[in-house]
Amino acid sequence: MGSLKIDRISMRFDLPGGGAVQALKDVSLELNKGELLSVLGPSGCGKTTLLNIVAGFLAPTEGEILLNGKRVKGPGPERGMVFQQGALFEWMNVRKNISFGPDMAHKPAVETARKVDELLKIVGLKDFGDKMIYELSGGMQQRVALARCLANDPDVILMDEPLGALDALTREKMQGLVLKLWKETGKTIILITHSVEEALLLGERLLVMAPRPGRIHREYNLPFADLGVSQDLRMVKKEREFGERREEILTMIWDMEEEIMGRQEDVA
Repeated sequence: MGSLKIDRISMRFDLPGGGAVQALKDVSLELNKGELLSVLGPSGCGKTTLLNIVAGFLAPTEGEILLNGKRVKGPGPERGMVFQQGALFEWMNVRKNISFGPDMAHKPAVETARKVDELLKIVGLKDFGDKMIYELSGGMQQRVALARCLANDPDVILMDEPLGALDALTREKMQGLVLKLWKETGKTIILITHSVEEALLLGERLLVMAPRPGRIHREYNLPFADLGVSQDLRMVKKEREFGERREEILTMIWDMEEEIMGRQEDVA
């Protein structure tokens, strides 16, 4: 379980005053169970649009998403989403937030309580189950969001800039947690990020997307996610290949941004 096929996806947004924006064009990709994919690219390359299509929040203009051989036609519990802001329920405590999905699915209370206890330990919040969300730091709230997603036992976890709002130190700790959860759960993960370093650290596969229309520009297979499971992430960043890939991808995206700016100047 967990195999995902993105088959010739295109997405066009029609504008109210006429005309249209081609957000994605003929994007195809296959992910096997347990793969960790990071996606980055310049603003406007359609990476979040693609994630929303996989989540079932948007229906593509062309193409289809297949999960475990079945066509995705809308949101479903087999796909969990973690947003940049946790989207947590402020009026519930940590434990109730994590148990929300199983509670709505009418899972046995004892089973759910056991699962919540286990997840609290996994994400490092064992002593915070009774705390209210507003009592937690941003990093702790994202830990709750991860635990809530895992409580539904999805085949695929979708992450839209989940660490983007965190300070540098907390972000690095959370990157380590994401890698830990990936290895321990065997989940298929797609992570959207604007950070080249983060994409390199967290993606055993990495896609660089090009804009207008959004499409896959280049794909990398990388060793850094596996290294980061057992090593300090700061040591991984010191790897020679890491530095070379970072500069290569930064230059690639910078050139795309320059091209976009050139187009805007031509229009003006």
